[in-house]
Amino acid sequence: MTYLEITLKIQGKNRPSAAGVYSKFKHPFLTTIPGAKSKELLVREEDVQVLHGFDSVEHAQAYLKSDLFNKDVVIALKPLLDAAPDVRIYQVA
Repeated sequence: MTYLEITLKIQGKNRPSAAGVYSKFKHPFLTTIPGAKSKELLVREEDVQVLHGFDSVEHAQAYLKSDLFNKDVVIALKPLLDAAPDVRIYQVA
C-alpha cells in the first residue's frame, strides 16, 4: 500500500468549502484513477490533510500528473489555500 498525503493550510472559514471539494472529487478519484484504493479527509486545528491510498508509488505519482488532480482539484482548492500544499508519498513497509 502507498499513501499520498497532501497537507493544506486553510483558514477555518474556508474549511466547509474545502470539504465540499473533497466530497465532489472523491467518487471520480476512486472510480477513474488507476490504482486508487481510498481517500480520507483529516482535519486538525492547524491544517487539513487529504490521505489518498494507492496500490503503488507509480500510481500515486501518476495521479499528481492527472487532469483530475491538476485541472479540477487544484483549480477548485487554489482560492482557499493560505500556502502551497505539502505533498508527500509514503510506502508501507
